[in-house]
Amino acid sequence: MILDEILDSKRAEVKAAKRERPLEDLAHRLRGHLAERSFCKALEASPKPPALIAELKRQSPSRGMLRERFDPVSLAQQMQDAGAAALSVLTDEPFFGGKLEFLRDVRQFTDLPLLRKDFIVDPYQVYEAAAHGADAVLLIARILSADELRDCLQAAETLGLDALVEVHGDAELDTALRVGSRLIGINHRDLDTFTMHPDTTARLLPKIPKGKVVVAESGIASRDDVRRLKDLGVHAVLIGEALMTAPDVSEKIRELFTDIW
Repeated sequence: MILDEILDSKRAEVKAAKRERPLEDLAHRLRGHLAERSFCKALEASPKPPALIAELKRQSPSRGMLRERFDPVSLAQQMQDAGAAALSVLTDEPFFGGKLEFLRDVRQFTDLPLLRKDFIVDPYQVYEAAAHGADAVLLIARILSADELRDCLQAAETLGLDALVEVHGDAELDTALRVGSRLIGINHRDLDTFTMHPDTTARLLPKIPKGKVVVAESGIASRDDVRRLKDLGVHAVLIGEALMTAPDVSEKIRELFTDIW
């Protein structure tokens, strides 16, 4: 199963990173660190929801190569100019063609808050994210126990980072709510099979208490998709593949959000 391959690779990657730079060294460097750009507030402040989290993703296990000519800084600037409220930056290299360094590069040339999107299995990666300029991290409830999720949330809080906790089913949502997650992502993609279930937001959203900030993720490719999610009441949508496969990223954003923003 592809998820198992990704997680095995990620755990080995984290183990190697810890040998090269122990957590104590990283934590010492980041003592007193607070992210300067609030990811959550950027989504809440959008004058016409849903806010757009535009994703920088070169490839994916399900679709292969999405964009051969991949310049994250140029793409990020186009996304910002077209109205994105925040950016999601894939940092996994073996499966998604990302790099941690993309966070630092994009941060230098844009003003938007940045989400490190990766398969985070250890609080160490939260510290890595902060060290490379992220303002938020993605935490996937499917791959973390409740205790592991708490540990990663604690690391994010210590560093002043927001944490987008991603769920796909009822049990994952229960875990996210139980540990006190405020920012909840509903992923339409089943990570076990990588198949898409577009009705996931409609099914889970009524079970989320008021006061939470909700992001719909995956499979959002048309204006009708965005309008449907807007009508359901999500605060933001995270869109990656539809943008990465478009010849003109700015034009695609305008197409998706015409008469919605």
